[in-house]
Amino acid sequence: MEIVCPIDEKCASEVSCLLRPPSPLQVQEYFDQLISTRNCHGIKVKQISERGKGVYAGMDFQEEELVLKDQMLAGIQHSSNKMDCLVCSFCFRFIGSIELQIGRRLYLQSLGDSANDKCHMGSSSHTSEDCYNTDLSDMEDDIYMKNHEDYGNCAPGSSKDNISLPQGFIESLMNGELELPFSDKFPLPSTIPCPGDCGEAYYCSKSCAEADWELFHSLLCTGERSKALSRAALLKFIEHANGTNDIFLLAAKVICSIILRHRKLKAAHLEEQGKTNANSKSSNLSLLLEAWKPITIGYKRRWWDCIALPDDVDSSDEASFRMKIRELAFTSLQLLKAAIFDSECEPLFSLEIYGHIIGMFELNNLDLVVASPVEDYFLYIDDLLHGEKKEAEKITRPILDALGDDYSICCQGTAFFSLQSCMNHSCCPNAKAFKREEDRDGQAVIIAQRPICKGEEVTISYIDEDLPYGERQTLLADYGFRCSCPKCLEEEP
Repeated sequence: MEIVCPIDEKCASEVSCLLRPPSPLQVQEYFDQLISTRNCHGIKVKQISERGKGVYAGMDFQEEELVLKDQMLAGIQHSSNKMDCLVCSFCFRFIGSIELQIGRRLYLQSLGDSANDKCHMGSSSHTSEDCYNTDLSDMEDDIYMKNHEDYGNCAPGSSKDNISLPQGFIESLMNGELELPFSDKFPLPSTIPCPGDCGEAYYCSKSCAEADWELFHSLLCTGERSKALSRAALLKFIEHANGTNDIFLLAAKVICSIILRHRKLKAAHLEEQGKTNANSKSSNLSLLLEAWKPITIGYKRRWWDCIALPDDVDSSDEASFRMKIRELAFTSLQLLKAAIFDSECEPLFSLEIYGHIIGMFELNNLDLVVASPVEDYFLYIDDLLHGEKKEAEKITRPILDALGDDYSICCQGTAFFSLQSCMNHSCCPNAKAFKREEDRDGQAVIIAQRPICKGEEVTISYIDEDLPYGERQTLLADYGFRCSCPKCLEEEP
């Protein structure tokens, strides 16, 4: 029996208004303003009748030249990646120090998967703080020094048989009591704790902490200063998302941003118009539509309709699979509703809206990748002159062996970028998403793969363009279109 969401029926007209596609003029005005605000004057977004939107070059670009740096509308670090990387919860820049990054990972690695689960978003603030800080006040100096001296005698280990470092050494890295050789060449921003005292979110600056609180986190914080309706319910939602699909966390961030934006708009409207007009149903819908505008622009379909059928699901079971995905979304939505429901934004808690938000991510998201400074650090050590290298490796070699082959894992997540999402696919693209050495945060970076002329459409590839024609078309079918780029037209049987 198909699940029925009561809010879908109760708020049918409002939901219909929210999901109504914007006019070409509205789209153009929105992106013109966005491009102007972000100073991205080298591009222009245009409405294309047969393919929706497209991004066009507003100037000539040379090969390898930067075309666009796009700020994310919303993004998350994958829960499974939080053990490996401590990053700013807003801009995703690595934070703390080289020592903290290494020590924290070794500490969690020594605790095993159970510690990883506790340190994921959704754990108690006490546990999360333990994963960040460990008290070393009871560690005697002479024991520490003995352990420290022993490191130079450790033989390099393999990734299959990683050596185990003394706990005191690991903790001293985390607490800043030990400085690794040449780590001062790789300074990182200090860690700023969440203003809601959740002990789970950390930031690279006060401005990032304030921006995240204002835009998203105040409703998703599990700390004592959280503005969530129920912190207990919020923990259940987060636990469910971490156990099923963390795309629900991204959807929650977007819904929180709309609620918070609506509250701001209403406060301004009340001050300007007075309470009588501002509390009318039509006025509230108008404000909600304004708060929803950044989402209106994105291409959307229901998640359960557009998600790709997994390889292990037979086509005869497709209907059942999509029904289960719908039920999974409904369960997540009910948990989120119990945590942050706002009656003035009730349509946002309809299954239709929730499904379309997640579907927008499914179709448009870009991988969020930020390179780790830990890799740069070990490469620097490896490039030292023989004498310096030999001395430094007395300390760093055992650490490298303890970390294993995956000694430097980048920050990994997923995000929605308003401008980048307008870029169409081509199997012979003229641009690509590519992080340069200086790109150390979560912004999307688009680089020209070849010279691009002014007025030419900027295209990227959604898939591996080196795959055979048939495989490319099969993969692109999940995006809802058949590719007719020059390469496909040439290779079509």
